[in-house]
Amino acid sequence: MTSVPERLHLYDTTLRDGAQTQGVQFTTSEKLRIAAVLDALGVDMIEGGWPGANPTDSEFFEKAPRTRATLAAFGMTKRSGRSADNDDLLAAVLNAETPAVTLVGKSHEFHVRTALGIPLDENLDNIRQSFAHLRAKGREAIFDAEHFFDGWKADPGYAIACLHAAFAEGARWIVLCDTNGGTLPQEVARAVEAVIASGIPGDRLGIHAHDDTGQAVANTLAAVDAGVRQIQGTLNGLGERCGNANLVTLIPTLLLKEPYRSRYVTGVTEEALRGLLRASRTLDEILNRVPARQAPYVGAAAFAHKAGLHASAIAKDPTTYEHIDPAAVGNVRIVPMSMQAGQSNLRSRLAEAGIVVEPGDPRLARILEEVKEREGRGYAYDTAQASFELLARRLLGLLPSWFEVERYRVLSERRRNARGQIVTVSEAVVTVQIGDRRITSFHENVHRPEEGDPGPVHALSQALRADLGPLQAHIDDMRLTDFAVRIVGTGTEAVTRVVIDSEDGQGREWTTVGVSGNIIDASFEALVDAITWKLCRDAVPVPG
Repeated sequence: MTSVPERLHLYDTTLRDGAQTQGVQFTTSEKLRIAAVLDALGVDMIEGGWPGANPTDSEFFEKAPRTRATLAAFGMTKRSGRSADNDDLLAAVLNAETPAVTLVGKSHEFHVRTALGIPLDENLDNIRQSFAHLRAKGREAIFDAEHFFDGWKADPGYAIACLHAAFAEGARWIVLCDTNGGTLPQEVARAVEAVIASGIPGDRLGIHAHDDTGQAVANTLAAVDAGVRQIQGTLNGLGERCGNANLVTLIPTLLLKEPYRSRYVTGVTEEALRGLLRASRTLDEILNRVPARQAPYVGAAAFAHKAGLHASAIAKDPTTYEHIDPAAVGNVRIVPMSMQAGQSNLRSRLAEAGIVVEPGDPRLARILEEVKEREGRGYAYDTAQASFELLARRLLGLLPSWFEVERYRVLSERRRNARGQIVTVSEAVVTVQIGDRRITSFHENVHRPEEGDPGPVHALSQALRADLGPLQAHIDDMRLTDFAVRIVGTGTEAVTRVVIDSEDGQGREWTTVGVSGNIIDASFEALVDAITWKLCRDAVPVPG
């Protein structure tokens, strides 16, 4: 007889715990956008923040997005010396009028005595009164037992008593928090088993793991194996210090990997899972961060196969070197080109670009030789897939010429403006030939040095893309998402390698590379490749 899968509940705290990441400061509009992404993904509960703690969190709850997911406000158990009815901090959380309320409370005797400075029994009473108050208000109540695992190791009886104080007063979820992130998976399992043995069932337990030993995902899975049924985490593992358990890693593991796939269900559908990469990249975009290339499941290198042996096997059966189908999470397979590549890699990579070349075709050897020669000069095609494709198309005679750059000029000058402020002015002029038309475009950036970008490369990019005549409509949805510079070699032999990431309105992302002894020349080469690849992939007709 087949058993019925159990329900796992996904609780996201990106907007609260994730917002505690160093350097992260969400605006209200950004929090609303992230909430929409989380809701579309299929999480069960979205923790919006701490009402009253800062203006942004308060405004977020005032604008309370309409979501399928349950919205939760976060706060702390009542303070000593006042009743739950008269604690203004607790009142602010309740005034957010969310269906669910999460309260954090101490469960480690050391923190009760040292951080709170109150007797252990008084802390238990504060927990009881707080959750009795939430029950009276008709809210779904969640208890985040702060420092639970450290508390359990120090005094298991007291740590578990804190959980029962909330559980007895109607808390729907008792969440075991590895607040310092130092607990190991086997310790998590033993602690969860002890809690369940104490009388709190697994379908009332949650896990909140931090990643200070790099094991937040492993600790979360260990807790699930031991019986917990609510999983707390954040998009991309965002969070204080080393971050929280990464839901972008956990969700596909739960949906695609055994035994979780057979034993459990979540609110995430297969269709929503295919949007996982886009959800991850949306957060990176909001934070202006470069996506982690080697992130599990969604990284650009997660399904990249550089070795020729791997590529040969992948061409026969992708499961030889892939643990899942990349498309299941919205990702794609990449067979990079490099000096290590053989004809198997090359043919696989060309096939992905829609180019079929028969085995043994002498042009394959010419492409490989050209790649190796260029990589000897500083190019790197294992990451710059778009530039590799353009190189191969040129050598195969399959690359049209949409435009030709006749000349460009870039100037940068630091001076004082009319108000006496020091500013840097970057000017760029680009002249291109398109068919029988010659077009010259100009762009100027003016900024104060302390403001950082935009600089001369930005001016050059804007000038190049300002007016491409009949081609312009095809590149208007392009934007540069990252710009990386590396010096290759030493001394007088050193050159500059520039790698540029681009994306368009269709959600496509591509990478191009340029190399030169001059950083502007290298940047311009990568910029031209980025535009050319876009025109090629969209099969734009060459202007007459």
